[in-house]
Amino acid sequence: MSTPTIHEQGEQKAPDAPPPRQADTGPEQHAAPSALQRLAGSPKALLVLLTVLVVVVSAAVSGSGAWPQAWTVDIRTPLNDLDNWLVDNRETSPIFLYFLLHISNFAETSVDAIISLFDSMGWMGVTVVGTLIAWASGGADLSRRALRTGGTALGVFIACGVLNMWQATMETLALMTAAVFGSALLGLLLGLAAGLSDRFERMLRPVFDTMQVMPAFAYLLPLLLMFNIGVPSALIATVIYAAPPMARLTSLGLRSADPAALEASASLGSTPWQRLWTARFPLARKQMMLGLNQAIMMCLSMVVLASLIGSEGLGDEIYQALGSLDIGTALTAGIAVVLIAVLLDRTTSAAGERLDATVNVGTTRLMARVRLAVWGMTAVLLGVFAAIGSSLGEREWPDAWTVDITRQLQSGVDFFTDHLGTGVPVLGGTVTWAHGFTDYLLNPMRTGLLTTPWWALALLVGVVGWLVGTWRAALTGVVCLALIGMMGLWETSMDTLSQVIGGLVLTMVVGLVFGILTARVERVERILRPVLDTMQTMPQFVYLIPVIALVGLSRSAGIIAAVIYAAPAVIRITSQGLRYVDPAAMEASRSLGATSKQQLLQVQLPLARKALLVGVNQGVVLVLSMVVIAGLIGGGALGYEVVQGLSKGDLSQGLPAGIGIVCLGIMLDRMSQPAGQRPRE
Repeated sequence: MSTPTIHEQGEQKAPDAPPPRQADTGPEQHAAPSALQRLAGSPKALLVLLTVLVVVVSAAVSGSGAWPQAWTVDIRTPLNDLDNWLVDNRETSPIFLYFLLHISNFAETSVDAIISLFDSMGWMGVTVVGTLIAWASGGADLSRRALRTGGTALGVFIACGVLNMWQATMETLALMTAAVFGSALLGLLLGLAAGLSDRFERMLRPVFDTMQVMPAFAYLLPLLLMFNIGVPSALIATVIYAAPPMARLTSLGLRSADPAALEASASLGSTPWQRLWTARFPLARKQMMLGLNQAIMMCLSMVVLASLIGSEGLGDEIYQALGSLDIGTALTAGIAVVLIAVLLDRTTSAAGERLDATVNVGTTRLMARVRLAVWGMTAVLLGVFAAIGSSLGEREWPDAWTVDITRQLQSGVDFFTDHLGTGVPVLGGTVTWAHGFTDYLLNPMRTGLLTTPWWALALLVGVVGWLVGTWRAALTGVVCLALIGMMGLWETSMDTLSQVIGGLVLTMVVGLVFGILTARVERVERILRPVLDTMQTMPQFVYLIPVIALVGLSRSAGIIAAVIYAAPAVIRITSQGLRYVDPAAMEASRSLGATSKQQLLQVQLPLARKALLVGVNQGVVLVLSMVVIAGLIGGGALGYEVVQGLSKGDLSQGLPAGIGIVCLGIMLDRMSQPAGQRPRE
């Protein structure tokens, strides 16, 4: 029977005509499919289930998953030989005398010159000039932004002096200044090349991808090999570590410039270089300032970590205090680090906001002249204080104006540990919870990984990598796992992997819960915003201090520190993904009578799947980097091997463990890369 046309349907329809009766298809077609039917209809889910069954059965049957000893490669002996050769030829080899020695001398001279400048300016000169720079970055006017930025700088310098951390703060700022200048310059050049050339962009993309998943410790090891322990290794490692965000955001800004503006510039007869200076760079200023902000934060994080290889400053104060379990001193130095991080973040953020406002609103010639005059006055005062600053007052902050809070902090930590660590009725306390987490989650997980055959784990890595990403991701993960086994690091790597998985599970739970709350409850978002801002500006080293006060030295301490460090990024990515769900889909669900819970579970979370996968990926990378650092506070495994190798200068101990960490990072990164990043058909 032919179907009536639309016109014929309109003519046939009567006002009282009943709706056409649908054929009775039977009750069996209306029933919801069972779980087995849904599983059978999803080949990917079926493949994952079969792989998990193979892993579980093989672990139960074999009882041992050790990597075959015959397949391991001795890399310690060649590394020991290389270390001995470096010690014997460091002062005679041409590569050291005519290349590496000049880089090392330049790096050390630069930092020493900045420290000498701060000393000659005295505490008064550094405070005045630093406050003026922050005020000028905020606009050099009486606006709220400028006054807040300048006031923050003044308060930070005074607080660091009162805490008796002035000299350590100046050493950290000196290394920071040199590192930020070097990383910004290197990142600008690489970003310029990637932003203007597709070939360079394709070449640099895998390099930057790999550098983003490498923990900070991995940058210290090869530099320690070339430049030995000291400031040069710390400075060069910091520059390399902090350059990628500056390069990527510079490239993004250049590539996302308004095509209409570039076309207008070209139509006026400008050359490519003129278009670069007059169009591309001005339009990319906001992204470049964001890149500079990220580079500064990464420089501070790396400078603090570099205390492990001989750099001085606040990081060394924290490292020495942690080594002697002097939590009071560690907390005092940690407070100074957080204050410096807040100062640098607020100053660069204010400069970026001012540039953005200048692009959108414009600025008067008078204000431009005022700002130029303020910067000129700042330069003049810098020269004056450098010449006579030490004669105007003491070089360091006066001792009479300092306050020793280390004893009070140590007493507070001891009180907390004694009364809340194990003495809480029924609940037990933080130390009790930490031991329970280790006994009932970490230890069984480590045992399960160690009893699973290596080939079963390789199969699981390959399948998950292929389903989540591509076959290249699967192959990369399997190769990384094989390299770990060949280096003889299977057991310690499985220990580290168990800590990463445990930390990732807790991070995702915390990130999802608070991410959903911030996306759906505006009051929670307002409350958490300053907390997340502060947590994301704190260097990794600082997270270890309060965790030791909570649970002491243990593997659980590293997990808690990793969760605290990684949760802010996951919370924000989850919240952003839920907030930017298609409004039409939300409106359609409301019109169909969906409840708030149904909207969340059936609309928002499925549509925000790509953002959630990105959150998992970022959580993996951040948890891994923090679990490695937790080797300082009892985490053990690969992190402990790296820390011991760095502190002793033992290349054969630290470098293989560092390579193992990099392999774990690349493997986990490829396994958690969202499938949506693959090219669309």
